[in-house]
Amino acid sequence: MQIYLDYSATTPTRPEAIAVMQNVLTQQWGNPSSIHQWGERAATVIEQARTQVAELLNAPSPKSIVFTSGGTEADNLAIIGVARRYKKPQHMIISSVEHSAVAQTAALLEQWGWEITRLPVDCFARVNPHHLEEALRPNTVLVSIIYGQSEVGTLQPIETLGKIARSQGVLFHTDAVQVAARLPINVQQLPVDLLSLSSHKIYGPQGAGALYVREGVELQPLLCGGGQEFNLRSGTQAVPAIAGFGIAAELAAKEMSVETPRLIQLRDRLFENLADIPILLPTGHRLHRLPHHVSFCLAPGVSESITGRTLVRQMNLAGIAISSGSACSSGKLNPSPVLLAMGYPTSTATTAVRMTLGKYTTEEDVDWAAMVLKQILERLMLKPILLKV
Repeated sequence: MQIYLDYSATTPTRPEAIAVMQNVLTQQWGNPSSIHQWGERAATVIEQARTQVAELLNAPSPKSIVFTSGGTEADNLAIIGVARRYKKPQHMIISSVEHSAVAQTAALLEQWGWEITRLPVDCFARVNPHHLEEALRPNTVLVSIIYGQSEVGTLQPIETLGKIARSQGVLFHTDAVQVAARLPINVQQLPVDLLSLSSHKIYGPQGAGALYVREGVELQPLLCGGGQEFNLRSGTQAVPAIAGFGIAAELAAKEMSVETPRLIQLRDRLFENLADIPILLPTGHRLHRLPHHVSFCLAPGVSESITGRTLVRQMNLAGIAISSGSACSSGKLNPSPVLLAMGYPTSTATTAVRMTLGKYTTEEDVDWAAMVLKQILERLMLKPILLKV
């Protein structure tokens, strides 16, 4: 039995996206910057996809969507694109539980002389809005707070945080890679200036992403060249990947009203199935949580030899894909910086696992995965797990 429970790492490309990509590869393969009919056909594909992604966010204009190679580049374009507007280093605020695409980019700015404030979080990985108010300075030019935390599933109070930044005239960016297509996003109501997306998190192909840029926000490009993507992302666009991204966004918008409640039901079922294992401690916020996300760590002192990677390998041998923390860092032995920021001890921060659900996950899948994980823990500990009475 093969069960995939790592949808936060990547999603399978949906058949509709593959079909669109195949058509582009064979029929609409021109360079979209060319002015002949081959180029015009490719350019039309891109603009259609731009409209589809804009509609997923209820963006006022497709021109607010800048295509990138993925969520990481979108984050970099948002942060460095703002930073390059200033001749002298300024001040930026992020949370202490950002994805590495934001955290490491902020660290790079720090090397360039920028001042970076990293807001603390509580034990559920939530930012206190009052801490943002206190951290703002006259020279603060950007706040970047992740919308949905990929390792522990916590949703941030983005609307409140964005309003605080906007009230002081400070640009606000959010990495919404895990939220897009799982929860409604309306950028005409949400007080964000910049928002990052990734195609392969919403059943589109890998290699495409987007940055929403609110009208009037100025950025400096990361890449110099032909001036594609409104002079913000030079380089010939990956037309097939962008086309697949577009149809994935369109279908996600149509399916969300049904799919999101289904995922929440499966998520809660998996939590309930694992609730009688006292050595498994849920991480992240149970209420303010991504609809598809389940995460745990082991109770302190259970076993020094069992790590998250151990559990991932054992589940993989049983035909079940889960992950240890973020897919971008799960290959490392270091404790999760996110869990450390939440106050977990180092030994515990190496035991975290994440199970994320998707459109092909069934009740049978989550029931079987819970049973197998319990059996693995019993075997690794060489004794039965005591169930809660």
